[in-house]
Amino acid sequence: MESKEILWKKCLLKIEEQVPSESYSAWFSPTYPHVLTEDSLIVAVPNNFYKECLQENYHELMGSILNSLTDTPIDLQFKTEAECCPGEKKEEAPALKQSEPQLKVEFTNPVLSSINPKYNFSNFIVGSSNQFAHAAASAVANNPALTYNPLFIYGGVGLGKTHLLHAIGNAMLKRDPRPRIRYLSAESFTVDLIESLKRDDMPSFRNRYRPLDVLFVDDIQFLAGKDRTQEEFFYTFNALYESHKQVVLSSDKYPKDMMSIEERLRSRFESGLVADIEIPDLETKVAIIYKKAEAHNKSIPQDVAIFIASNIKTNIRELEGFLLRIIAFASFTHREINLELTQDVLKEFTYDKNKNFTAPIIIKTVASYFNIKVSDMKSKKRSREISIPRQIAMYLCREYTKFSLPDIGRQFGGKDHTTVIFSHKKLTKIINENGSLGKSVKEIIDLIESGKTS
Repeated sequence: MESKEILWKKCLLKIEEQVPSESYSAWFSPTYPHVLTEDSLIVAVPNNFYKECLQENYHELMGSILNSLTDTPIDLQFKTEAECCPGEKKEEAPALKQSEPQLKVEFTNPVLSSINPKYNFSNFIVGSSNQFAHAAASAVANNPALTYNPLFIYGGVGLGKTHLLHAIGNAMLKRDPRPRIRYLSAESFTVDLIESLKRDDMPSFRNRYRPLDVLFVDDIQFLAGKDRTQEEFFYTFNALYESHKQVVLSSDKYPKDMMSIEERLRSRFESGLVADIEIPDLETKVAIIYKKAEAHNKSIPQDVAIFIASNIKTNIRELEGFLLRIIAFASFTHREINLELTQDVLKEFTYDKNKNFTAPIIIKTVASYFNIKVSDMKSKKRSREISIPRQIAMYLCREYTKFSLPDIGRQFGGKDHTTVIFSHKKLTKIINENGSLGKSVKEIIDLIESGKTS
């Protein structure tokens, strides 16, 4: 087996290819391999904040990359430097090393550098699944801080939330380039906060956000469980809102479903307009394929567009990736783009959606969706943040598996069959009456069908 240093270096190189540069610098550069055995690797991290973040957000990616580099599966673990070297005195919170200036997160041009010019309203395909969110975004772009403030856009991965945020910014800047506008992810906000705390320079941090005219924050759910970051964002939000400045947020969940976000923040998120983006219907996906193909100066036959659209259930980014794969393959092999070629190129990516509905996959997917542990789903805990996901999982097991009621109960730590019946009846009623929860159940079903059960 190669040394721990070489293995970790190879792993970092692959990680660097798959995460944004600022995320790589912030979360991975300060790490190093501590102990490597035949079946495990312990990675040292600066402090508990890093440990929790890497475990929650990057463990699966890192584990997958490590396993691709070794002959046998590797159990990846994180330990703080204090845990690795208990006899040595470490810096209290060495979030990022002072000697590495490339790790700093700078926002020197908040007006132009953060808005991506390629995303605008003209190349956003509008359909029944996103019509409301598009209309809300257009209204905010035309009358910032006067119509809907904050604007909260939520929906699954790759459905166009980020596109709309940038489109709003581009429309504002086209009309008037003077407003101070900044787009960033919630993770970038967290990284900037860590840097500022490390330098004991919170006044500069606040001065980067509170004078803004418009703040866009993508993937706000990343703040879940990060109490210090949530507190600072709460005060940043209040400062902007009370100054009649526009705030636009995106998330993969409805505010009420973000269990690990403080109630006061969820209340702020819901105080303006909440607009959802649903999974597009077949016609909208076909229109998107035509639009993307046009951008690449290609003509796509209708049967090809329908085949691609029918096999992509949840993610528009993946749809575009499939299209580019087909275009590239046709170019390399000098073949015409037709249904036969498309089926040949995508044969390894098509799937049987029914095979994914097993009790373990359902439980794991629901737990991941609501940011709780699988063990909590099987425990006796009855708090709302546990009981609702548990009832959803029982409902899906009843609807999509052939398990008997007692069998389903056993999957949840030995629950009685009457509990399963109660959960199914309750969820059936709630789904019909509660729009946001019904959408959450639909999103979970789509995740399971697509096989994207992280």
